[in-house]
Amino acid sequence: MQVRRDVPVPMADGVALLADHYAPIGVTRPPTILIRTPYGRAGVFGWMYGWTFARHGFQVLIQSCRGGFGSGGLLDPLGDEHADGLATVEWMRGQPWWGGTFAMHGPSYLGYNQWAIAADTPDLKAMAVQVAASCFRDAAYVGGAFALESSLIWTTLTAHMEGRFGGMAALTAPWRTRRAVTSGRPLSELDLVSAGRPLPFFQELLNHHGRPYSDYWEKRDFSATVGEVTAEVTMTGGWYDVFLPWQLKDYAAMRAAGRRPYLTIGPWYHADIRHGRVANADALVWFRAHLMGDPSGLRRSPVRLYITGANQWRDYPEWPLPGTRHERWHLQPGFALARANPADSAPDRYRYDPADPTPVYGGPVLIGNSEPRDNRRLETRRDLLVYTSEALAEDTDLIGPVTAELFVRTGRQHTDMVVRVCDVHPDGASMNVCEGVRRLTPALRADENGVRRVEVELWPMGHRFRRGHRIRVHVASGAYPRIASNPGTGDPLPLGAAVFTSDQEVLHTPDYPSAVLLPRPLPA
Repeated sequence: MQVRRDVPVPMADGVALLADHYAPIGVTRPPTILIRTPYGRAGVFGWMYGWTFARHGFQVLIQSCRGGFGSGGLLDPLGDEHADGLATVEWMRGQPWWGGTFAMHGPSYLGYNQWAIAADTPDLKAMAVQVAASCFRDAAYVGGAFALESSLIWTTLTAHMEGRFGGMAALTAPWRTRRAVTSGRPLSELDLVSAGRPLPFFQELLNHHGRPYSDYWEKRDFSATVGEVTAEVTMTGGWYDVFLPWQLKDYAAMRAAGRRPYLTIGPWYHADIRHGRVANADALVWFRAHLMGDPSGLRRSPVRLYITGANQWRDYPEWPLPGTRHERWHLQPGFALARANPADSAPDRYRYDPADPTPVYGGPVLIGNSEPRDNRRLETRRDLLVYTSEALAEDTDLIGPVTAELFVRTGRQHTDMVVRVCDVHPDGASMNVCEGVRRLTPALRADENGVRRVEVELWPMGHRFRRGHRIRVHVASGAYPRIASNPGTGDPLPLGAAVFTSDQEVLHTPDYPSAVLLPRPLPA
């Protein structure tokens, strides 16, 4: 193959973005795979994408986004990808090697870049999107709370990628972030601790929390156009990925528009290198089918899921699984969990202290291992309620979306409700399966008894609770540093102002039947 490096690609404003072009020798104008990345073009990207796909007869253009790795302009994360992506496609159309069609490929930010232009490029014939979504807003403000750890990790990572030790940035960013979030500094100063200087994107995320539908995010949100995309789409996600709920919303939007995207969800987290090989193999088959007319490698069923607990792959026609019903597992007196309706009982109480927020063990984070962890140590805290079922009499597969319905009285109008589902093993290990959060404001009004009904959307699950295991549910008001601590003041974010403890009550009565709704598919 032939490789041309540092090819300047002009943007609409005259800025040039650099790209590396990989082309197989002896093939006349083959289809192109476009990859737009803020993480550089050499090393693993050149090998994993450039060499791999060019060996199979595709051209590959790997381009550095604005403001990084030799590309001109200033980095404005997420803000220029629509205009710059379209300018890049227009430039490709004028090249002598252009074959008339192209595909896009890549995970995370690279996947977002695909959605940024997909609805406006009819010659885009195929997309392979991994661990990404068409909008990152809801992942930054998950459930209305600020996703502190992931936001600070990413901004710290990108601040250090081009320095002398840039190759170590992915390893040092989680450590730098952990040092910052345990420093006791105000939230608005944590970038100074993690990166040694203000990070504009981190500050923008803070400033736009509480107004998620501002012009700032409208410019960066492509979810409304997902149904208009004509390219054939295959998606790869992970049960422990930070973007999975919103990736599945993109899948649902395509299905609602009459499209038939493919979906693969494995036992992976966001930075898990294991999904890279699977995603590349999936993309190669997909691009052969839709750019070269060779569908022989496509699997018959469009949805493939790895069922954790059962440790097996299964194929299905769609997501959610046809015929899935949601079973209500009610919180019960005595901290039990059962499908029966709860009896009349006093509420359970705990006190949340924003100065000593309830921590989190495991769960989705942008960089770092998000696989399940034993939560027994967390369960000893007094600011966490724990409800546990009897041992299961048979293997129980739960596959699909997960929600919780809580009835609560709170000491403050502004608070967070965190719900987590765990798998309790016979030896007592309490392994987290999925979780979610909902930030409460006065807009969620209480009834005449001061009770508010709170719906919490958890991460979806595809999990087998084995015979003899038990289902456990956590209820708390913090998951620090995964989400920022809620001061209870009504401010969108605790930027260093006073914080106040709050007493929380969770009700479980016939009139207020708090429950988690678990997805039970039809028997095979």
